[in-house]
Parts: sequence; structure tokens; C-alpha cells
Amino acid sequence: MEVLLHQIDAFTDAPFSGNPAAVMPLPGWLPDQLLLDLARENNLAETAFYTSHLPPEAGPPPGEGPAFHLRWFTPTVEVELCGHATLATAAQILEDMHPGLDRVDFFTQSGWLRVERTDDDEYVLDLPALPSTETEPDPALVAALGVRPVRAYTGFYEILVLGSEDEVRAATPDFAAFPPLRFDAVITALGDSSDIVSRVFGPALGIAEDQVTGSAHAQLVPLWCRELGRNRITARQLSSRGGSLRGELDGDRVYLFGRCRRYLDGVVTLPD
Repeated sequence: MEVLLHQIDAFTDAPFSGNPAAVMPLPGWLPDQLLLDLARENNLAETAFYTSHLPPEAGPPPGEGPAFHLRWFTPTVEVELCGHATLATAAQILEDMHPGLDRVDFFTQSGWLRVERTDDDEYVLDLPALPSTETEPDPALVAALGVRPVRAYTGFYEILVLGSEDEVRAATPDFAAFPPLRFDAVITALGDSSDIVSRVFGPALGIAEDQVTGSAHAQLVPLWCRELGRNRITARQLSSRGGSLRGELDGDRVYLFGRCRRYLDGVVTLPD
């Protein structure tokens, strides 16, 4: 059995930057262990698998265009929300399968997600706005990150707000000391050349440091929009590869704007 493999960098328009995702279209779902094995072999933050067969719980698609069932795997686990791999999957579908269309819908563990392509080939990802609750910083997490937060929030992600972009950039985490977290930890601050900056760490999910994290910005955008008194912000993730995006808050939805750049197309041969 042969399965196509596309590697696409999301939230960038330059080579060797942004967050690479593996995108693998399937004729139907393979066993979960095989999906995990493929994701481990791809060895990227996420591998996105999709099929045109929608499960009964999806109900009717929200749009009139193409719709797919989409799942995401890190090298160690399946996750319930991933932004950059969704953007990459949409780019592959709209470039290869439906070049005349500008919208695709995905049914996921986080409900229906939509991606639209603008006239200048930018992609707009529609995600749920993730809430944050202010909390006391976790001393173990603070020590593992080696930072001095000015405040902390809990939610889908654990977020520590730092005093400056320089502090975010200079953080040197001790991953062996990380407390067990269900999701990633985020450090963030006001930026110098963008409204905000961030870094995202997820050693428990098999990702020591993520490169550009769309799902984290589904929580960061509402948090900082409220802080800054606006509904649009620019963001830069200060990972080794780096990536930029724009975020817009609209009620209970977050729209993330970014570009994609294809790196490779290939074929994976699986045993029958």
C-alpha cells in the first residue's frame, strides 16, 4: 500500500523556517498504532492524517465546499488540537486537489475548523478561542523554565507572562525537571517588532520546543487582545526556526493568518 506524504512549513514564506508538518491523505482510517508509527517515523511536531469519510457525529459540513476528517499525531500521542498542521493540510488540499476553491472544512476532535485562502495566497485558520484563568505560577514549572513570571494563566495551555521579549528569548528550560503537564507550557511577553512574542514547550507530548504553535495562539490571542484593548495582534514565535502570524479575535473564535511553503512530496510504502 502506498500513501502520499507532503511536508509543508506553516506560518512562514521562507525556506527552513516556520513549523514543518507532515500531511498524509488516506483512503480510509488505518489502525491507530500504525498512525502513531508513521508519526514517529516522520519525527515532526505533528503529522496530519485526513480522509474524505466523515464520521456520523460530524453531522453536515458547515460549508458547501470540500470537507474532511482530520487527526493529528505527535511522535508519541494523538492531540486534540493543532493549528500549524491544519494550515498545512489546507494548503496541500487547496493547491493539489481543489486549486479553484478557497475554502476547506475539517471535522476534528475540537469540532469543525475552517481554513480559507485569500487573494494573495495567505491562509486564514478559524479556531475556537481558548479561555485563560489567572492563577499562581507553578513553582516546579517556573524552576524548570528558569524564568521570573509577572503573572500566570491556566487553560488548554499553562501560560507564564514574562517582563520582556529578551527574557522569552533567553529562557533555557531544563526539560528533565518539567512537571507532568497534559498540554504544553507557554512563555510570552510584549514584543519589540511584533505585538507579542512566545515560546512553547511540550516535552510530555514528545516535543521539547515547538516551532510555531497555532493552537497556543488560540489562547494567546484572546489573552493579549483583552490586555491590549484591541481585537487584532501580530505575533512572533521565538523558536530556532521562528515564524510569524497575525491573530484576530471575533467573539468565541480566533482567526490566525499565515502562509505556507512546501518542502517535499513523497510516497510511503506500507506493508499490505
